[in-house]
Amino acid sequence: MLLQRKKSFKVRPQLIILYIMGLIMALSVALPAYVHSNFLNQFVSLKTVSLFFIIANIITSFFILSFPKILKRFGNRSTFKAIIVIFAFSLFLFSTANSAIGGLISLICFTVSFNLAFIKLDLFIEKFSRNKDTGKIRTIYLTFYNLGWVFAPSISSYLIKTNSYGFVYWLAGALLIPAFIIFLFYSPQLKSSIKYERVNLFKVMKKMWQNNNLRGIFIIALILQLFYTTAVVYVPLYLHQNLGMSWQTLGPIFSIMLLPFLLFELPAGILADKYFGEKEIMTIGLLILTLSLFLFFYIDVTTTWIWAIVLFFSRTGAALVEAMRESYFFKLVNAKDIGPINIFRLTGPLAYIIGPLLAILVISFLPINYLFFFFAFVTASGAIIALSLKDSL
Repeated sequence: MLLQRKKSFKVRPQLIILYIMGLIMALSVALPAYVHSNFLNQFVSLKTVSLFFIIANIITSFFILSFPKILKRFGNRSTFKAIIVIFAFSLFLFSTANSAIGGLISLICFTVSFNLAFIKLDLFIEKFSRNKDTGKIRTIYLTFYNLGWVFAPSISSYLIKTNSYGFVYWLAGALLIPAFIIFLFYSPQLKSSIKYERVNLFKVMKKMWQNNNLRGIFIIALILQLFYTTAVVYVPLYLHQNLGMSWQTLGPIFSIMLLPFLLFELPAGILADKYFGEKEIMTIGLLILTLSLFLFFYIDVTTTWIWAIVLFFSRTGAALVEAMRESYFFKLVNAKDIGPINIFRLTGPLAYIIGPLLAILVISFLPINYLFFFFAFVTASGAIIALSLKDSL
Protein backbone atom coordinates (compact mmCIF):
# COMPACT_ATOMS: atom_id res chain seq x y z
CA MET A 1 0.00 0.00 0.00
CA LEU A 2 2.82 2.36 0.92
CA LEU A 3 4.65 1.62 -2.33
CA GLN A 4 1.43 2.22 -4.25
CA ARG A 5 0.96 5.64 -2.69
CA LYS A 6 4.54 6.61 -3.47
CA LYS A 7 4.09 5.73 -7.15
CA SER A 8 0.89 7.79 -7.37
CA PHE A 9 2.70 11.03 -6.57
CA LYS A 10 4.07 12.82 -9.63
CA VAL A 11 5.27 16.41 -9.83
CA ARG A 12 3.28 18.16 -12.55
CA PRO A 13 5.23 20.17 -15.19
CA GLN A 14 3.53 23.40 -14.06
CA LEU A 15 4.85 22.84 -10.54
CA ILE A 16 8.41 22.41 -11.84
CA ILE A 17 8.14 25.80 -13.56
CA LEU A 18 6.84 27.36 -10.35
CA TYR A 19 9.59 25.72 -8.27
CA ILE A 20 12.26 27.23 -10.56
CA MET A 21 10.55 30.61 -10.35
CA GLY A 22 10.49 30.31 -6.56
CA LEU A 23 14.23 29.51 -6.47
CA ILE A 24 15.21 32.53 -8.60
CA MET A 25 12.91 34.93 -6.77
CA ALA A 26 14.05 33.62 -3.37
CA LEU A 27 17.66 34.31 -4.33
CA SER A 28 16.67 37.87 -5.28
CA VAL A 29 15.07 38.35 -1.85
CA ALA A 30 17.78 36.55 0.10
CA LEU A 31 20.87 38.23 -1.38
CA PRO A 32 20.07 41.59 0.25
CA ALA A 33 17.98 40.28 3.18
CA TYR A 34 20.74 40.15 5.78
CA VAL A 35 22.36 43.41 4.66
CA HIS A 36 19.25 45.65 4.59
CA SER A 37 19.59 46.77 8.20
CA ASN A 38 23.34 47.45 8.02
CA PHE A 39 22.93 49.20 4.64
CA LEU A 40 20.20 51.52 5.96
CA ASN A 41 22.13 52.06 9.19
CA GLN A 42 24.70 53.98 7.11
CA PHE A 43 22.14 56.78 6.69
CA VAL A 44 19.98 56.63 9.83
CA SER A 45 20.02 55.38 13.44
CA LEU A 46 18.96 51.86 14.50
CA LYS A 47 15.60 53.18 15.74
CA THR A 48 14.97 54.82 12.38
CA VAL A 49 15.91 51.60 10.57
CA SER A 50 13.16 49.91 12.60
CA LEU A 51 10.78 52.73 11.67
CA PHE A 52 11.60 52.24 7.96
CA PHE A 53 10.63 48.56 8.20
CA ILE A 54 7.39 49.52 9.96
CA ILE A 55 6.45 52.04 7.24
CA ALA A 56 7.28 49.65 4.39
CA ASN A 57 5.21 46.85 5.91
CA ILE A 58 2.20 49.02 6.75
CA ILE A 59 2.06 49.99 3.05
CA THR A 60 2.60 46.33 2.08
CA SER A 61 -0.32 45.28 4.29
CA PHE A 62 -2.57 47.71 2.43
CA PHE A 63 -1.56 46.20 -0.92
CA ILE A 64 -2.04 42.63 0.34
CA LEU A 65 -5.55 43.46 1.55
CA SER A 66 -6.27 45.04 -1.85
CA PHE A 67 -4.75 42.16 -3.81
CA PRO A 68 -8.05 40.38 -4.66
CA LYS A 69 -9.32 43.60 -6.28
CA ILE A 70 -6.03 44.02 -8.19
CA LEU A 71 -6.21 40.43 -9.51
CA LYS A 72 -9.84 40.85 -10.53
CA ARG A 73 -9.09 44.12 -12.32
CA PHE A 74 -5.88 43.20 -14.16
CA GLY A 75 -5.86 39.38 -14.26
CA ASN A 76 -3.48 36.78 -12.87
CA ARG A 77 -0.65 36.73 -15.40
CA SER A 78 -0.58 40.47 -16.19
CA THR A 79 -0.48 41.27 -12.48
CA PHE A 80 2.37 38.84 -11.88
CA LYS A 81 4.41 40.29 -14.75
CA ALA A 82 3.97 43.81 -13.36
CA ILE A 83 4.98 42.67 -9.87
CA ILE A 84 8.22 41.11 -11.15
CA VAL A 85 9.09 44.34 -13.00
CA ILE A 86 8.51 46.43 -9.84
CA PHE A 87 10.48 43.87 -7.80
CA ALA A 88 13.50 44.23 -10.13
CA PHE A 89 13.12 48.03 -10.23
CA SER A 90 13.20 48.21 -6.42
CA LEU A 91 16.51 46.33 -6.30
CA PHE A 92 18.13 48.50 -8.99
CA LEU A 93 16.87 51.54 -7.06
CA PHE A 94 18.49 50.17 -3.90
CA SER A 95 21.80 49.76 -5.75
CA THR A 96 21.94 53.51 -6.45
CA ALA A 97 20.45 54.76 -3.16
CA ASN A 98 22.75 57.18 -1.35
CA SER A 99 20.36 58.78 1.15
CA ALA A 100 17.74 57.90 3.75
CA ILE A 101 14.88 58.84 1.40
CA GLY A 102 16.28 56.71 -1.42
CA GLY A 103 16.69 53.79 0.96
CA LEU A 104 13.12 54.14 2.29
CA ILE A 105 11.52 54.32 -1.18
CA SER A 106 13.55 51.30 -2.30
CA LEU A 107 12.56 49.35 0.80
CA ILE A 108 8.86 50.13 0.29
CA CYS A 109 8.89 49.01 -3.38
CA PHE A 110 10.92 45.91 -2.51
CA THR A 111 8.72 44.86 0.41
CA VAL A 112 5.43 45.36 -1.45
CA SER A 113 6.54 43.59 -4.62
CA PHE A 114 8.18 40.50 -3.14
CA ASN A 115 5.26 39.87 -0.77
CA LEU A 116 2.72 40.07 -3.60
CA ALA A 117 4.95 37.95 -5.85
CA PHE A 118 5.04 35.07 -3.37
CA ILE A 119 1.30 35.29 -2.67
CA LYS A 120 0.73 34.85 -6.40
CA LEU A 121 3.12 31.89 -6.47
CA ASP A 122 1.09 30.39 -3.60
CA LEU A 123 -2.07 30.68 -5.68
CA PHE A 124 -0.44 29.15 -8.76
CA ILE A 125 0.97 26.23 -6.73
CA GLU A 126 -2.32 25.58 -4.93
CA LYS A 127 -4.08 25.40 -8.30
CA PHE A 128 -1.88 22.46 -9.34
CA SER A 129 -1.85 20.64 -5.98
CA ARG A 130 -3.82 17.67 -4.69
CA ASN A 131 -4.79 17.88 -1.03
CA LYS A 132 -3.35 14.47 -0.08
CA ASP A 133 0.05 15.53 -1.49
CA THR A 134 0.05 19.04 0.02
CA GLY A 135 2.86 18.29 2.49
CA LYS A 136 5.18 16.94 -0.23
CA ILE A 137 4.29 19.61 -2.81
CA ARG A 138 4.72 22.49 -0.38
CA THR A 139 7.96 21.21 1.12
CA ILE A 140 9.48 20.52 -2.32
CA TYR A 141 8.62 24.14 -3.15
CA LEU A 142 10.16 25.30 0.13
CA THR A 143 13.29 23.26 -0.60
CA PHE A 144 13.75 25.06 -3.93
CA TYR A 145 12.94 28.37 -2.25
CA ASN A 146 15.44 27.78 0.52
CA LEU A 147 18.22 26.81 -1.89
CA GLY A 148 18.31 30.51 -2.73
CA TRP A 149 18.54 31.46 0.92
CA VAL A 150 21.35 29.01 1.67
CA PHE A 151 23.71 30.30 -1.01
CA ALA A 152 22.82 33.98 -0.71
CA PRO A 153 24.66 35.00 2.51
CA SER A 154 28.05 33.72 1.30
CA ILE A 155 27.57 35.43 -2.07
CA SER A 156 26.52 38.68 -0.36
CA SER A 157 29.47 38.71 2.02
CA TYR A 158 31.88 38.15 -0.89
CA LEU A 159 30.28 40.96 -2.92
CA ILE A 160 30.42 43.37 0.03
CA LYS A 161 34.09 42.55 0.58
CA THR A 162 35.09 42.92 -3.09
CA ASN A 163 32.62 45.58 -4.21
CA SER A 164 29.92 47.25 -2.12
CA TYR A 165 26.40 46.91 -0.75
CA GLY A 166 25.13 48.36 -4.04
CA PHE A 167 26.49 45.46 -6.09
CA VAL A 168 24.51 42.98 -3.94
CA TYR A 169 21.28 44.76 -4.90
CA TRP A 170 22.31 45.03 -8.55
CA LEU A 171 22.91 41.28 -8.83
CA ALA A 172 19.63 40.50 -7.03
CA GLY A 173 17.75 42.68 -9.53
CA ALA A 174 19.54 41.16 -12.53
CA LEU A 175 18.46 37.65 -11.47
CA LEU A 176 14.82 38.62 -11.94
CA ILE A 177 15.36 39.16 -15.68
CA PRO A 178 15.56 35.38 -16.43
CA ALA A 179 12.65 34.82 -14.04
CA PHE A 180 10.56 37.26 -16.08
CA ILE A 181 11.57 35.56 -19.35
CA ILE A 182 10.70 32.09 -17.97
CA PHE A 183 7.29 33.33 -16.93
CA LEU A 184 6.64 34.95 -20.32
CA PHE A 185 7.51 31.70 -22.08
CA TYR A 186 5.60 29.32 -19.81
CA SER A 187 2.71 31.50 -18.60
CA PRO A 188 0.17 29.87 -20.99
CA GLN A 189 0.74 26.59 -19.10
CA LEU A 190 -0.12 28.38 -15.85
CA LYS A 191 -3.46 29.65 -17.10
CA SER A 192 -6.11 29.30 -14.42
CA SER A 193 -9.86 29.09 -14.91
CA ILE A 194 -10.43 30.46 -11.41
CA LYS A 195 -12.17 33.82 -11.33
CA TYR A 196 -11.40 35.70 -8.16
CA GLU A 197 -14.44 37.45 -6.73
CA ARG A 198 -14.39 40.51 -4.53
CA VAL A 199 -13.56 39.45 -0.99
CA ASN A 200 -15.00 40.95 2.19
CA LEU A 201 -11.85 40.63 4.27
CA PHE A 202 -13.59 41.52 7.53
CA LYS A 203 -15.95 38.56 7.03
CA VAL A 204 -12.98 36.34 6.12
CA MET A 205 -11.08 37.42 9.24
CA LYS A 206 -14.15 36.80 11.41
CA LYS A 207 -14.64 33.36 9.88
CA MET A 208 -10.97 32.49 10.36
CA TRP A 209 -11.00 33.70 13.97
CA GLN A 210 -14.05 31.56 14.77
CA ASN A 211 -12.29 28.47 13.40
CA ASN A 212 -9.89 27.18 16.06
CA ASN A 213 -7.54 25.56 13.53
CA LEU A 214 -7.33 28.56 11.17
CA ARG A 215 -6.94 30.94 14.10
CA GLY A 216 -4.25 28.78 15.66
CA ILE A 217 -2.18 28.34 12.51
CA PHE A 218 -2.46 32.08 11.79
CA ILE A 219 -1.04 32.92 15.23
CA ILE A 220 1.73 30.33 14.84
CA ALA A 221 2.57 31.74 11.40
CA LEU A 222 2.77 35.22 12.95
CA ILE A 223 5.05 33.95 15.72
CA LEU A 224 7.36 32.30 13.16
CA GLN A 225 7.48 35.54 11.17
CA LEU A 226 8.34 37.45 14.37
CA PHE A 227 11.27 35.10 14.80
CA TYR A 228 12.33 35.75 11.19
CA THR A 229 12.06 39.50 11.76
CA THR A 230 14.36 39.22 14.74
CA ALA A 231 16.72 36.86 12.91
CA VAL A 232 16.96 38.84 9.66
CA VAL A 233 17.00 42.42 10.98
CA TYR A 234 18.47 42.31 14.49
CA VAL A 235 20.74 39.25 14.68
CA PRO A 236 23.03 40.55 11.87
CA LEU A 237 23.11 43.97 13.55
CA TYR A 238 23.93 42.39 16.91
CA LEU A 239 26.67 40.15 15.53
CA HIS A 240 28.22 42.72 13.18
CA GLN A 241 27.95 45.93 15.19
CA ASN A 242 27.68 44.86 18.84
CA LEU A 243 29.98 41.83 18.80
CA GLY A 244 32.18 43.10 15.94
CA MET A 245 32.03 40.01 13.70
CA SER A 246 33.00 40.73 10.08
CA TRP A 247 30.88 39.99 7.00
CA GLN A 248 33.59 37.60 5.82
CA THR A 249 32.86 35.53 8.94
CA LEU A 250 29.10 36.04 8.98
CA GLY A 251 28.46 35.09 5.34
CA PRO A 252 29.59 31.43 5.64
CA ILE A 253 27.98 31.15 9.10
CA PHE A 254 24.64 32.32 7.71
CA SER A 255 24.87 29.82 4.85
CA ILE A 256 25.54 26.96 7.32
CA MET A 257 22.71 28.30 9.47
CA LEU A 258 20.19 27.90 6.63
CA LEU A 259 21.03 24.28 5.75
CA PRO A 260 18.20 22.86 7.94
CA PHE A 261 15.69 24.28 5.47
CA LEU A 262 17.17 21.97 2.82
CA LEU A 263 17.77 19.01 5.11
CA PHE A 264 14.62 18.78 7.19
CA GLU A 265 11.61 20.42 5.50
CA LEU A 266 10.95 17.78 2.82
CA PRO A 267 11.29 14.80 5.22
CA ALA A 268 9.04 16.63 7.68
CA GLY A 269 6.42 17.18 4.96
CA ILE A 270 6.46 13.49 3.98
CA LEU A 271 6.17 12.42 7.62
CA ALA A 272 3.28 14.83 8.16
CA ASP A 273 1.42 13.47 5.11
CA LYS A 274 1.87 9.80 5.99
CA TYR A 275 2.44 9.27 9.69
CA PHE A 276 2.28 12.03 12.29
CA GLY A 277 0.24 15.00 11.09
CA GLU A 278 1.62 18.46 11.64
CA LYS A 279 1.06 19.59 15.21
CA GLU A 280 3.61 17.33 16.94
CA ILE A 281 6.44 18.34 14.59
CA MET A 282 5.35 21.99 14.81
CA THR A 283 5.48 21.89 18.62
CA ILE A 284 9.00 20.44 18.62
CA GLY A 285 10.10 23.18 16.21
CA LEU A 286 8.67 25.95 18.40
CA LEU A 287 10.41 24.56 21.50
CA ILE A 288 13.72 24.51 19.60
CA LEU A 289 13.15 28.16 18.61
CA THR A 290 12.50 29.06 22.24
CA LEU A 291 15.74 27.51 23.45
CA SER A 292 17.65 29.12 20.57
CA LEU A 293 16.42 32.62 21.44
CA PHE A 294 17.52 32.15 25.04
CA LEU A 295 20.96 31.16 23.72
CA PHE A 296 21.04 34.28 21.50
CA PHE A 297 20.46 36.32 24.65
CA TYR A 298 23.11 34.65 26.79
CA ILE A 299 25.99 34.14 24.32
CA ASP A 300 28.23 37.19 23.98
CA VAL A 301 31.42 35.61 22.59
CA THR A 302 32.57 35.93 18.97
CA THR A 303 33.68 32.30 18.57
CA THR A 304 32.68 31.34 15.04
CA TRP A 305 31.87 27.66 15.64
CA ILE A 306 29.64 28.44 18.63
CA TRP A 307 27.49 30.84 16.64
CA ALA A 308 27.43 28.46 13.66
CA ILE A 309 26.01 25.68 15.88
CA VAL A 310 23.49 27.90 17.69
CA LEU A 311 22.23 29.50 14.47
CA PHE A 312 21.99 26.09 12.77
CA PHE A 313 20.00 24.82 15.76
CA SER A 314 17.64 27.81 15.58
CA ARG A 315 16.91 27.22 11.90
CA THR A 316 16.26 23.54 12.55
CA GLY A 317 13.34 24.67 14.67
CA ALA A 318 12.26 27.27 12.11
CA ALA A 319 12.41 24.73 9.26
CA LEU A 320 10.14 22.30 11.12
CA VAL A 321 7.62 25.03 11.96
CA GLU A 322 7.71 26.48 8.44
CA ALA A 323 7.13 23.12 6.75
CA MET A 324 4.25 22.25 9.08
CA ARG A 325 2.75 25.75 8.80
CA GLU A 326 2.57 25.41 5.02
CA SER A 327 1.32 21.83 5.02
CA TYR A 328 -1.34 22.40 7.69
CA PHE A 329 -2.73 25.67 6.32
CA PHE A 330 -2.93 24.56 2.69
CA LYS A 331 -4.81 21.41 3.72
CA LEU A 332 -7.48 23.74 5.13
CA VAL A 333 -7.86 25.91 1.99
CA ASN A 334 -7.89 25.61 -1.80
CA ALA A 335 -6.86 27.84 -4.72
CA LYS A 336 -10.15 29.76 -4.67
CA ASP A 337 -9.61 30.88 -1.07
CA ILE A 338 -7.67 34.04 -1.87
CA GLY A 339 -9.10 35.81 1.21
CA PRO A 340 -7.69 33.37 3.79
CA ILE A 341 -4.43 33.03 1.81
CA ASN A 342 -4.01 36.82 1.73
CA ILE A 343 -4.62 37.11 5.46
CA PHE A 344 -2.28 34.18 6.12
CA ARG A 345 0.50 35.86 4.13
CA LEU A 346 -0.24 39.11 5.95
CA THR A 347 1.62 37.58 8.90
CA GLY A 348 4.95 38.55 7.26
CA PRO A 349 4.27 42.31 7.03
CA LEU A 350 2.48 42.26 10.41
CA ALA A 351 5.57 40.75 12.01
CA TYR A 352 7.73 43.45 10.41
CA ILE A 353 5.44 46.04 12.02
CA ILE A 354 5.13 44.44 15.46
CA GLY A 355 8.77 43.27 15.71
CA PRO A 356 10.43 46.65 14.99
CA LEU A 357 7.90 48.44 17.25
CA LEU A 358 8.88 46.14 20.10
CA ALA A 359 12.54 46.55 19.17
CA ILE A 360 12.27 50.35 19.40
CA LEU A 361 10.73 49.94 22.86
CA VAL A 362 13.35 47.44 24.06
CA ILE A 363 16.45 49.19 22.73
CA SER A 364 15.28 52.49 24.24
CA PHE A 365 15.93 51.02 27.69
CA LEU A 366 17.93 47.81 27.30
CA PRO A 367 20.71 46.30 25.13
CA ILE A 368 19.55 44.74 21.87
CA ASN A 369 20.08 41.15 23.07
CA TYR A 370 17.12 41.53 25.47
CA LEU A 371 14.92 41.50 22.39
CA PHE A 372 15.84 37.82 21.93
CA PHE A 373 14.97 37.11 25.57
CA PHE A 374 11.50 38.63 25.13
CA PHE A 375 10.72 36.73 21.91
CA ALA A 376 11.69 33.42 23.54
CA PHE A 377 8.50 33.67 25.62
CA VAL A 378 6.50 34.44 22.47
CA THR A 379 7.70 31.28 20.69
CA ALA A 380 7.03 29.24 23.86
CA SER A 381 3.39 30.39 23.76
CA GLY A 382 3.27 29.18 20.14
CA ALA A 383 4.08 25.63 21.28
CA ILE A 384 1.02 25.68 23.56
CA ILE A 385 -1.18 26.87 20.69
CA ALA A 386 0.20 24.17 18.36
CA LEU A 387 -0.88 21.46 20.80
CA SER A 388 -4.47 22.78 20.67
CA LEU A 389 -4.78 22.27 16.88
CA LYS A 390 -6.79 19.39 15.46
CA ASP A 391 -4.39 17.04 13.70
CA SER A 392 -4.79 16.62 9.94
CA LEU A 393 -4.44 12.82 10.14
